[in-house]
Amino acid sequence: MGMPANVDIGSSIWVGNPEFAWVDGVVLNVKDEEAEIQTGDENVIVARLASIHPRDVEAGPYGFDDMTNLHYLNEPAVLHNLRSRFEMEKIYTYSGDILIAVNPFQELPDLYDASKMEEYKGVPLGKLSPHVFAIADTAYREMVNEGKSISILVSGESGAGKTETTKMLMRYLAYLVGHTGSGGRSIEQKVLEVDLKLMICTPLARIVAGTGQSNPVLEAFGNAKTVRNNNSSRFGKFVEIQFDRGGRISGAAIRTYLLERSRVCQISDCERNYHCFYLLCAAPEEEIEKFKLGNPKSFHYLNQSDCYELAGVNDANNYLTTRRAMDIVGINEKEQEAIFRIIAAILHLGNIDFENEDDNALVKDEQAKFHLQTTAELLMCDPQSLEDALCKRVMITPEEVIKKSLDPLGAAVSRDGLAKTIYSRLFNWLVDKINISIGQDPNSKCLIGVLDIYGFESFATNSFEQFCINFTNEKLQQHFNQHVFKTEQEEYAREEIDWSYVEFVDNQDALDLIEKKPGGIISLLDEACMFPKSTHETFAQKLYQTFKDHKRFIKPKLARSDFTIVHYAGEVQYQSDQFLDKNKDYVVPEHQDLLSASTCSFVAGLFPAYSEETVKSSKFSSIGSRFKVQLQQLMEILKSTEPYYIRCVKPNNLLKPALFENVNVVQQLRSGGVLEAIKIKCNGYPVHITFSDFINRFFILAPEVLRGEYVCYEEKVACTWILEKTELTEYLMGKTKIFLRADQIAQLDTQRSRILRNSATVIQRRARTNSTRRKYIRQRRASIHIQSRWRGTLGRRKFKQMRREVAAVKIQKNLRRQVARRAYSNTRSSALIVQTGVRAMVARNQFKDRMRTKAVTIIQAYWRRFSAVTHYKKLKGVSDISQKTESREHLDPQLGGGQEESVQAGDIVDETNTSLLEEHEAAEKANGDTTACIQDSDKIEHLRAEVHKLKALLRAEKEISEQRREKLVETEKRVYQLQTSLNRMLYAMSDQFAALKSILYSPSNGTSGSSTIATKVHADLNTESSDASSTDSDFTFPSPVPGAAGSNTVPHPTAGGAGPAQRNKDKEGAFDDYF
Repeated sequence: MGMPANVDIGSSIWVGNPEFAWVDGVVLNVKDEEAEIQTGDENVIVARLASIHPRDVEAGPYGFDDMTNLHYLNEPAVLHNLRSRFEMEKIYTYSGDILIAVNPFQELPDLYDASKMEEYKGVPLGKLSPHVFAIADTAYREMVNEGKSISILVSGESGAGKTETTKMLMRYLAYLVGHTGSGGRSIEQKVLEVDLKLMICTPLARIVAGTGQSNPVLEAFGNAKTVRNNNSSRFGKFVEIQFDRGGRISGAAIRTYLLERSRVCQISDCERNYHCFYLLCAAPEEEIEKFKLGNPKSFHYLNQSDCYELAGVNDANNYLTTRRAMDIVGINEKEQEAIFRIIAAILHLGNIDFENEDDNALVKDEQAKFHLQTTAELLMCDPQSLEDALCKRVMITPEEVIKKSLDPLGAAVSRDGLAKTIYSRLFNWLVDKINISIGQDPNSKCLIGVLDIYGFESFATNSFEQFCINFTNEKLQQHFNQHVFKTEQEEYAREEIDWSYVEFVDNQDALDLIEKKPGGIISLLDEACMFPKSTHETFAQKLYQTFKDHKRFIKPKLARSDFTIVHYAGEVQYQSDQFLDKNKDYVVPEHQDLLSASTCSFVAGLFPAYSEETVKSSKFSSIGSRFKVQLQQLMEILKSTEPYYIRCVKPNNLLKPALFENVNVVQQLRSGGVLEAIKIKCNGYPVHITFSDFINRFFILAPEVLRGEYVCYEEKVACTWILEKTELTEYLMGKTKIFLRADQIAQLDTQRSRILRNSATVIQRRARTNSTRRKYIRQRRASIHIQSRWRGTLGRRKFKQMRREVAAVKIQKNLRRQVARRAYSNTRSSALIVQTGVRAMVARNQFKDRMRTKAVTIIQAYWRRFSAVTHYKKLKGVSDISQKTESREHLDPQLGGGQEESVQAGDIVDETNTSLLEEHEAAEKANGDTTACIQDSDKIEHLRAEVHKLKALLRAEKEISEQRREKLVETEKRVYQLQTSLNRMLYAMSDQFAALKSILYSPSNGTSGSSTIATKVHADLNTESSDASSTDSDFTFPSPVPGAAGSNTVPHPTAGGAGPAQRNKDKEGAFDDYF
């Protein structure tokens, strides 16, 4: 199979992706029915050609305000455009006259303030950026100028922002009709400021307030938390705002559809029941005691889920807000009390449990009886009658009246049925009351209707509610298709083009499957409800038999009672288990009799006497049939009005801002009919391009149209020439635009891309040739220049080398001479030093020898003398003894004279010995002095070295001391400054303390209490002062001088303590003296 015309190698495309829905890519290769694609994240995948859509690479990064301007109107292009705008916080986008609103899940106050309203006032649609105010303003201007009734259809799934969008529409309409030139305030603003009396006296204010304040009331009783939305509307709403001929609001009405009655008795996990139940449980204490309420966890209808509170929501405040809103819409105090009494009764009713006794249901225990009694008191009916109505049924036959007891399961079903009936009647009463309060204008000719209804739903379990909701969306989708088709017809008519070729896509077969009478699903469901023995299985079998050949009906293979319907948004499988029960709109006669007999007029009014309903109940009525009639009436209203569509989109299921989930958004676009509208456009000629844009984009397919003889032709002729050149035939030529089919623009872009690619190849080749030539020339010139420079560089280098060599020779010669001279000088100096040292050593050795010789001589002399003296003494002693012995007798006369001579001789010897000892000591001393002289010279050298070291240490210590002295001076200066600052503070505090004491002790305050305070303050001040003084005793702060308050001077230190400079000086002097 040949290559498709709209897919070529190198084409930019969108390809399906299970995680991101669609991703961009480039075609690398095409083979048969598959293409090899490189995605934006550099992955290479293989995809079928049927799953590929062309991508406009020339589209801007910020997307288009109107998606009809997309050159490729396909699903990925729409998704990418919405995502691009959402990332820039542009949540609104047009698709023709359809507004798509993406919920930002965050406050955007600048988007809805009064200045923004004034900006869009009177501006045609499309002149400014997309906005819900633009839709409201266009609708209002069209109604006023052309006298047409307008309907604005707001749709989307739960959590997409339908209710908030509806509020913005109502707010802008109130701004338009209530805006005045003086004072700058709208009626809506005035309503918020005036009281109930003024509101009643002003009809327009009453209408605006009623429509505005109905929201809190209807939200309290009709909204609940679901898995997808914390404030989900569980009913459809159509608000009619009626206008007079002058364009001012003259009346309004609210119509509701399909309230989810089953939520009263049954809720899923992570969900809540209707808000009003929780508001009442958070009411003031007297209300709770009056209605005998308690924690929501204690009620069966509320504790089926663990969710009781909402983040950021205060139920107590919302209860008061709801009560104020009820006041504004005209619900008086007595009616409000009756309403909340019924709500409390429903809660107690759910806590009535039953037990089995002989196949009869009885109230289970005392707790259940308490709730039964409380329910009867709140509904103002007889407790026994209430028990009988729950546990028994009355069967009337021609012969007798039979009372049949129900089993516990049947009694529980009866209990839940009563709760649902009461709540639905109460909700309908609230809607009627609001409509009466607002007031309708029967003479109004124009209206603006705002429809806020469920979007298409498809869950894991789909019951009767989803069936009705999707039936509604099928109806609205048919209306939408017709509107889109009509818009296309008008576009063709403006361009004077025959539109008979356009095929209309209709979903009438799906509607016939559901509502056709007889033979539709609703008709078969009503028949099953009228037969007592019918079950959901027999109902399902009937559907299988009736629609076995219908293309929109599918029978699941494994399910016994499920069935699948092929809706416009996809297949939905329904579980028919509860279809029969939920379709029955039948009030049990026992319940009717019980509540109509209530002594409370409000409760009895909700259930008029049975005789009044005889005519109504004579014919079977079901919820499905009644809803079909209501829907038919709604469609009649919509057909008689000019529709505007707002499609609300929820960007993610986590309800987080700045998070856009592609898969989730694509599913909503499909279910919301946006892509269905694209399909309708694609069945005709979805691409509308002006002549100038077409020529600017595709002139390269026939470049001769812009030169030569063709340049004078009109744009239309030039476009025709281009299209003929490309051999396209199925196109339409309008007055200002060309209408192309979806694949034709892709074919033109493919040819354009091919030409651009071929041209790019030629341009690249020429560019590479020129680039190479220029590069060669530059390199040749550069090489010549480099060679010339290099030769010059080599010559300079050679010359420098020669100069270096000559200089090196000179340097070597001088260096050798200097080295020789330095060596000679060193050798000579060394020789002199050695010689001097040797001579000194020789002299010292000689001196030492002489000294030793002298000492030895002296020692020898002393020794010889000592020996001689010793010998002499011995001889003398011997001679003395001999002479004494021999001549004693002869010399006795001369004894006296001899003794004297002996004493003298002994004295002479002693003197001689003394002289020898002195000479010996002198010799030893002389010898010792010589040795000490040598030792002292060594010590002197050693001491000189030590002195040098001590001088060096002294200098270092002086430097360190000087640094420490400077730091000490600086520190003392800082201390002095701190003392000065602290003294100033003390003086200022003394003034304040004096003023405080004067106040405390003044006669005007002369009480015992003031005296006590003054005493306490004085004691605290003394305590603080003593603490401060005891904390740091190193500093003494001068006391403030009396009479000098306010003075900033501080006295210098007294003589008792020297100042910083004096102390430093003393220290410095002492330091110098030390050294």
